Amino acid sequence: MNLQTTHIIDDFDSTSLEEMNSVSLMKRTDTKFIIHEKDMTAVLKKIRGQYRVLEIDGRRMMTYSSLYFDTPSKKFYHDHHNGKVNRTKIRIRKYVESDHCFLEVKQKDGKGKTTKTRTPIPDFETDLSDGSLNFIQEVTQRSFDLQPIIWNEFNRITLVNKTARERLTIDFNLSFKLNDSTKIYENLVIIEVKQERFTRTSPVVRQLKEKQTNPYSLSKYCIGMISIYHDLKYNRFKEKIMKINKLTA
Repeated sequence: MNLQTTHIIDDFDSTSLEEMNSVSLMKRTDTKFIIHEKDMTAVLKKIRGQYRVLEIDGRRMMTYSSLYFDTPSKKFYHDHHNGKVNRTKIRIRKYVESDHCFLEVKQKDGKGKTTKTRTPIPDFETDLSDGSLNFIQEVTQRSFDLQPIIWNEFNRITLVNKTARERLTIDFNLSFKLNDSTKIYENLVIIEVKQERFTRTSPVVRQLKEKQTNPYSLSKYCIGMISIYHDLKYNRFKEKIMKINKLTA
């Protein structure tokens, strides 16, 4: 994130984790947008009076580290690629600065609703414990043969609407790795608007529309999988990869 954008974020009113959790929206509609990092400053200038920024221990930019799990056949990836409406993602996510770690299950239904269920765990588990496996089975009502499939890291700024039940996350410095394979997406910013139901009256959505930036369905997990596993079928995502490459060139 460039210095000018950092200064603008410093001008936002702050909110605490407790206040943010009051609009946690564990059941929600997620709408993503992608822009070049250089365009982020102008958007933030326009919306800074309408959102608060999450601040923890004086920090407004957080680091997220995630380990995703899938089956040996990469079921979760292929479900997404093949357009299955009911799909699942399973990951361990660590909030680096606070040293909090959660096992998370994200489930999307045919109506576009996303439900995230999570439980705290001490740290990353490359071999899932019995407790973690039981949690996954309880949430999904299924038993999966799971293995660690890809690591993901990025920085995030979280904003909370002052008057509406809406949060938005701004992710950048996105990277993926597995063993010796690494992919870094420089200049890419992913904005995700989280609402009870999508509305274009959102201040950030209005500003993005003015810049002719429309909602763009995108899975960080799937993009990362394509970047690391070069033998994966990715016809459905080819256009998305091309757009990202063109945007960030």
